[in-house]
Amino acid sequence: MTNPRPHLGPDLRPDLRPEPRSDLRSDLRSDLRSDLRSDLRSDLRPQPGGRLWRPWARPGRAGALALCAAAALPAFFPATAVAAGTAAPVPVRAAAPAVAPSAGHGRDLWGAVTIVPGREGVLEVAGYEGPAPGAGSRLTLTAPGAARVTDLPLDAVGYRGAVSADRASATYTYAGTPQETHPWQDRSFPFVLAVPANAVPGTRLPGCALSLTDAHGTALDDGTCTVTVGLPEPELTAPLSGVAGGSRPPTAGTAYPGAQVSVRDQDENEVCSTTARTDGSWSCLPGVDLPAGPVRLQATATFNGVSATSEQIDITVV
Repeated sequence: MTNPRPHLGPDLRPDLRPEPRSDLRSDLRSDLRSDLRSDLRSDLRPQPGGRLWRPWARPGRAGALALCAAAALPAFFPATAVAAGTAAPVPVRAAAPAVAPSAGHGRDLWGAVTIVPGREGVLEVAGYEGPAPGAGSRLTLTAPGAARVTDLPLDAVGYRGAVSADRASATYTYAGTPQETHPWQDRSFPFVLAVPANAVPGTRLPGCALSLTDAHGTALDDGTCTVTVGLPEPELTAPLSGVAGGSRPPTAGTAYPGAQVSVRDQDENEVCSTTARTDGSWSCLPGVDLPAGPVRLQATATFNGVSATSEQIDITVV
């Protein structure tokens, strides 16, 4: 059973009414200013050696009051705030309006490719959505690290490609055609890159950059590209494909030195695993008997966050 609400007589009701909000603000402002000024006057006293004790440098009563004021006053006075360590409120500056990024520098250009050491790969560049430049505009790629540009295989009318003498950069130039109104949009531009044989798999080559300029050299857009060094595919050389054998056939092959190698069957069951030696060779024996009949095997190598798989081989277990 709940208690009935007590009845308040007419003589009590006026005393329980809240004070006007403006009176509360005025009283709180007056009390805080009075306390802060009084404490700051008493605490800013000379210390031995002629130094002044500063409440904002070492928390004391005045410092604590200042911090309390800084935290409390904005809730009552949204137009002002109290700076910590001062006795007077300071205006709150309005946030600067956000500046919209220009259409010409939205970093829309992009491209990404993974290339195995000692091989070539095609970096496809796309993504420009800015205003359409005219004839003479140029798209330039700066090759990352020790990678080099070897070819520009774009097959389109109105564009010509050029690779620098040191092959560290390459450029597509738009010559202009009556039919083309958006020469750098709605298509990709291929750059063939060669990665050196000593590149470490799983690393990202630094310094890949893209830029688009008009005929006068004014920048229209820029961007970055990602060239990741891939892992060479492992080889599964034993057992021999198409040859019948026992239930635990010796398994061997080659892979990138230090790579983790796992051999699995057609049902993704792991047959055996090992680590490639410094010369790239590896070998392992199945831990359990393979089922009788046809079995398909494949090796997967993993190194530094990247992986690669071998070709599949078919054997018959008898």
